Amino acid sequence: MSSWRPTPSLVRASLLALGGLAAGVVLGLEALAVLAAPFVVIAGAGLVGRPRQAIGMNTRIDHHRLHEGQGTTSRLEVDDLTGVEHVTRVAAPAAHVACRPTYGAVGSLVSEGLPTIGFSPRRWGRRSIGAERVALTSSWAGWRWGPVDMPEHGLSVLPQTAPYDSRAEVPQPDGLVGRHRSRRLGGGTEFEGIRHFATGDRLKRITWPVSLRTGELHVITTRAEQDAGVWLVVDGLRDIGVSGGVDGAASSLDLTVRAAAALAEHHVRTGDRVGLLVVAGDGARVRLGSGPRHLQKIQGTLARLRTEARSVPPERLDLGAGAGSVVYVLSPMLFTPLVTATASLQRSGASVVVIDTLGEQEEGPDRLALASLAARMQKIERDDRLRRLAAVGCPVVPWRGPGTLDTVLHQLARRARVPKVRAR
Repeated sequence: MSSWRPTPSLVRASLLALGGLAAGVVLGLEALAVLAAPFVVIAGAGLVGRPRQAIGMNTRIDHHRLHEGQGTTSRLEVDDLTGVEHVTRVAAPAAHVACRPTYGAVGSLVSEGLPTIGFSPRRWGRRSIGAERVALTSSWAGWRWGPVDMPEHGLSVLPQTAPYDSRAEVPQPDGLVGRHRSRRLGGGTEFEGIRHFATGDRLKRITWPVSLRTGELHVITTRAEQDAGVWLVVDGLRDIGVSGGVDGAASSLDLTVRAAAALAEHHVRTGDRVGLLVVAGDGARVRLGSGPRHLQKIQGTLARLRTEARSVPPERLDLGAGAGSVVYVLSPMLFTPLVTATASLQRSGASVVVIDTLGEQEEGPDRLALASLAARMQKIERDDRLRRLAAVGCPVVPWRGPGTLDTVLHQLARRARVPKVRAR
């Protein structure tokens, strides 16, 4: 337990004061007593200003849930500041967390307010911040309380939602709540055509200009508005490259998580139902849903993702998505069972799009080194897997941000409208 203890400056001042006065009296040198006088004043003021009360302290942060690049402030709370003149705080460094001030050390007079420390997480995930040491100093720097170790705070950092938008329609919308046009006619707002009035048609659908001109009743037909079932399959098995945070170079896992967050936000905003499957040793699964709360659940699941290098049972790769679903597989495609599961989804009738999140990985300076040769061989195998996926009709596109999937979704939508011949 901490208590008020004399500072080294008070000890030095007291020793110099006592030594100077004693030497001046014993030796009869008035000059020594005059030289010791300032130290007597300082030591006396420090001893008189000793605080007596016990101090209780704790820290709190303004936010416990942030996006990459955003910031929060850690504030100090002290129950009794009587006799306290100066406060010093030193925060421990944390991975992928920037501090303000830069090195996490700050101090100020109590009269100017208690000092604060700003934290800004630079990468998604679970971060621990606020582990620091706090010291209080009395007037004349005579007594010090602490340093006291303060507990750290958990911070959930959501992936940054990169600016993404798409004007393309989902190939095979399913349901009746979204804004996508259906291949079926229904009570929507998208104009389809005009036809003769039939028994059961609503009177408000009658188009009077055409009916008066032709002398027969005609009605307007529209397309049903539908939502889509969109699945995001996130590969969390490996992380290729070095992450530089939100301001630096992105590793493969950074691209995967940020792209998944951007796609989830886009589809939830358009009224689609979005589900998530994390392929990892302790992978997670989020069922299809919509709305802001569901989006927050998906982002929180992505923020808890951890890289797992161990193998994944094949049953965990069963998505359960059949015909009519749209599946985005976000992966560097370095795991063979995941490639096999993707091809199986394509053959089952789902619209599958593979989003390559390997990114631009630089080769080592020595191309003949063992690590460089292994990386080149792995790249050759990966390119062969991607060619096989393209051969079964599964498009593969690298993640490029806005407009990445427009062309692919237009092609899949046209493919969905082509009549299919089925053998019986």
